[in-house]
Amino acid sequence: MSTPLLICDDSKMARNQVARALPDTWEVDISFASNGVEALDAIRAGRGEMVFLDLTMPEMDGYHVLETIQREQLKSVVIVISGDIQPDARERVTSLGAIDFIQKPINAEKLQETLRKFGLI
Repeated sequence: MSTPLLICDDSKMARNQVARALPDTWEVDISFASNGVEALDAIRAGRGEMVFLDLTMPEMDGYHVLETIQREQLKSVVIVISGDIQPDARERVTSLGAIDFIQKPINAEKLQETLRKFGLI
């Protein structure tokens, strides 16, 4: 059975880079969102059991997505993938429920290492 995976980033190129960095053997059903509003709609519809989430986006940023996931107790495992690598950003996203923070541009080895670290692959 494949895992519903949501990749949320306002950059189409970044979304595609993340999708290409996924392990070939990982059985996932990929959906895409270009902002936080679309991401939450997808998560509520069951298309985001696993979420790769950018922080800086129009309409609703990643912080607000994490706050909403927490407030509504939505069932999603979130890994933030962002260029905003400030220590306070990492601390803030983990306090909001993200399991990890990966720096952009995405590195396939780092992504797969993180997935293994949390037993996701």
